[in-house]
Amino acid sequence: MRISDLKLPLDHDDDALRIAIIAKLGISSADLDLLSFTIFRRSHDARKSSAIALIYSVDVVLKDEAQARQRLQGDRQIRDTPDMEYKFVTMANSARTTKRPVVIGTGPCGLFAGLILAQMGLRPIILERGKAVRERTKDTWALWRGGQLNPESNVQFGEGGAGTFSDGKLYSQIKDPQYRGRKVLTEFVKAGAPEEILYVAKPHIGTFRLVTMVENIRAQIHALGGEIRFQNKVEKILTEAGQVRGLQLAGGAQIDCDHVVLAVGHSARDTFQMLFDCGIHIEAKAFSIGVRVEHPQSLIDTARFGKNAGHPLLGAADYSLVHHCGNNRSAYSFCMCPGGTVVAAASEPGRVVTNGMSQYSRNERNANSALVVGITPADYPGNALAGIEFQRHWEALAFVAGGSDYRAPAQLVGDFIAGRASTELGSVVPSYTPGIKLTDLTQCLPDFVVSALREALPAFGKQIRGFDMNDALLTGVETRTSSPVRVTRGADFQSINTCGLYPAGEGAGYAGGIFSAAIDGIKVAEALALDLIK
Repeated sequence: MRISDLKLPLDHDDDALRIAIIAKLGISSADLDLLSFTIFRRSHDARKSSAIALIYSVDVVLKDEAQARQRLQGDRQIRDTPDMEYKFVTMANSARTTKRPVVIGTGPCGLFAGLILAQMGLRPIILERGKAVRERTKDTWALWRGGQLNPESNVQFGEGGAGTFSDGKLYSQIKDPQYRGRKVLTEFVKAGAPEEILYVAKPHIGTFRLVTMVENIRAQIHALGGEIRFQNKVEKILTEAGQVRGLQLAGGAQIDCDHVVLAVGHSARDTFQMLFDCGIHIEAKAFSIGVRVEHPQSLIDTARFGKNAGHPLLGAADYSLVHHCGNNRSAYSFCMCPGGTVVAAASEPGRVVTNGMSQYSRNERNANSALVVGITPADYPGNALAGIEFQRHWEALAFVAGGSDYRAPAQLVGDFIAGRASTELGSVVPSYTPGIKLTDLTQCLPDFVVSALREALPAFGKQIRGFDMNDALLTGVETRTSSPVRVTRGADFQSINTCGLYPAGEGAGYAGGIFSAAIDGIKVAEALALDLIK
């Protein structure tokens, strides 16, 4: 049986949860009747910072379950514990000689598509344009510490995808009746993630742990007969009468295949161009643009948790903000990283892009998040790739504003609202490397974004006291919130005009974040497997 919504004080005793279960069930002899319980979910209610409560859902095993069910019939807090074990849609016959499926990309979507295919016995070939995760990490640090960008190995490209250098958030609002999300979490724990991600309301992992986990998932794929080939960039998808027949790689090599998962991430701009040139259906999609904002983490903790700020069960506080502006735009926070850093996320020379990341401990000095404004294809008319050029335009201006050496342009919130360039820092120490240059951010943001953010910041200050403090720091630009294109697919998960091509994850426009991308990878792998084996 599962009991939901058991509320306890933040500083409850070790045995308080057991006592609450006994009270709820009306058990007279706990030691005999309550055989065991496990925590399914733990969250907190911080609407009243002076009286923060922990909320538990627990699965219990009773000696006399029938009697308890009869007594609690109709109680909405009680229901059956569902079977959350992932069920494979099919398993391959080892004697089959069908061409091996290919996955392009090793971000969360590509890794989980490959893992599921391997677990079903289909021995996938996984192609990655970048390097293995530890080599890639060295290249990423070369940009952060020395301003040296490798266009094929960076925050966006390489094993683990963009999610490797992030907060490692593992939650989503998507419905998941097949428990694919549980499969993702279970596999992450098997790969080395802390077990608490199975029950905390907002699980996260952090960059350092993700590196080892990605390596362990790779090892499992290899052990099951799959393989990952690094520095294998796909330059053309070969088709015949609307059906995938193979892939051409950089250097001229070809792979014969009939089934391809396209999981390239939101920054594979040259790949999107290739798809467009090959006649594969692709369309422009809405995304957002803005900046990163940094505050002292202590300010956010106090605003959210009051006297309970710093409590170990609460950790570093996060936030989610939205404001509907007078210019008919929406400004909102995105990818909030408690106790984290702002990072350089460029993937093309001569451009500056920001992102945020946290380690598992979330114990850095600053909190940061993107503050972005939504835009649609109406803001960048043109063909399906016009959004990419729109991103490039503002990233190039940010590169120049930052000094043309991969430093990022930055401005104090007070100066940004007042419309004057910043000349010296206040109390917030920037975390961005390879460094920032104080300037006027309006030179590298669209006017409508500037107007919306100037209106939104004071509004956010009314929701989180101090959010619009003069010394808070804005760093630009944030352009990679999501893919600017959608590689359109049908109900069978295949491209609407290219059979055998399965667009998936963030790059194809069907996910937003590590968790939803991994789940989408599983969905696509299932569809491909059913088609391959039929």
